[in-house]
Amino acid sequence: MQSIRIAKKTLAMAVVLSIIWFLFFWSHIGILSFENVGSKAIPLAVKNKLCSVNYADYRSNVNNNNTLKMIYYVTPTYPRPEQVPELTRLAHTLMHVPRIHWIIADDQPLCSDVVLNILRRTNLPFTHISSPKPFLYKGTNFPRGVSNRRAAVAWLQENVSDGILYFGDDDNTVDLELFDEIRNTKKVSMFPVGLIGGYGVSSPVVKNGKVAGFFDSWPGSRTFPVDMAGFAVNMKFLKPSASMPYIAGHEEDKFLVSLDLKMEDIEPLADNCTKILVWHTKTAKYKKPTVKINLKQFDGEPKFQNFVNLLKETSRLGMASIESNNGTKPYIIRDRKSYETLTGLQ
Repeated sequence: MQSIRIAKKTLAMAVVLSIIWFLFFWSHIGILSFENVGSKAIPLAVKNKLCSVNYADYRSNVNNNNTLKMIYYVTPTYPRPEQVPELTRLAHTLMHVPRIHWIIADDQPLCSDVVLNILRRTNLPFTHISSPKPFLYKGTNFPRGVSNRRAAVAWLQENVSDGILYFGDDDNTVDLELFDEIRNTKKVSMFPVGLIGGYGVSSPVVKNGKVAGFFDSWPGSRTFPVDMAGFAVNMKFLKPSASMPYIAGHEEDKFLVSLDLKMEDIEPLADNCTKILVWHTKTAKYKKPTVKINLKQFDGEPKFQNFVNLLKETSRLGMASIESNNGTKPYIIRDRKSYETLTGLQ
């Protein structure tokens, strides 16, 4: 009996020590650290990495008047088949904007060469950050882009004292006129965003030149029911207290509240919020296919090297996986006939 009691005590002590070690380990890496933002707050554990920074503007076609305030355009992104085309489309808008610094924060633990290549090709000043979301929530439906925006804001607070902050997602469409307007933001400016929710638009309601309320199909008990693309912030108004929670639907509101923003501080733009200069276009999701092709079969076939290079590029850009043993069996088409191999093109 005594040996049983000793065994029970030993087991209990082992359990207690295991729990203590578990709590110490997880708190040490930040998993048990919570934001005080409500019952739905999510523990934080992200390791951001500054991948690359370029302050030089190599564009010769844009007149970069130094009297203009710099716009810091923050774009959260994540790996998916649509990532490259969406960033490319946005890049070709930003390339026409004077005095702009593009910050791309990427939701993956490694610095993406694909993303960096897009940034370099624009000739814009840029900052590239690896900013993965908390790994406890990988694969769940928690809000994307929060860890990215937090990382970008942290970089701005450490490196920038003057300019305009704007959150622009990679699936937004932006009129160039918007940049001219937000550049004059004194504290926080707001404006309509098209293609939002059940009303087709999310916007402040302006009365006598002042924001009197908000038109948004989801109130959500929010003080500022606006879309992420519907406001800009002067860096001098970006207080050290600025934070964004991991609470779906409340990211914008809690961020603006953390700035101690008052209704009378809001500057309505876009002709007193009567014009739409930005849209949340939301590119349709594309399920990444796997194509069954054994590239080794093309070894020693220089006449098909262009086709092989195309397949490799498709894989590199994340638009399809090329596997030798798994996936959809492809066909080559010529003269309305389908061939399982390239023999039909010989």
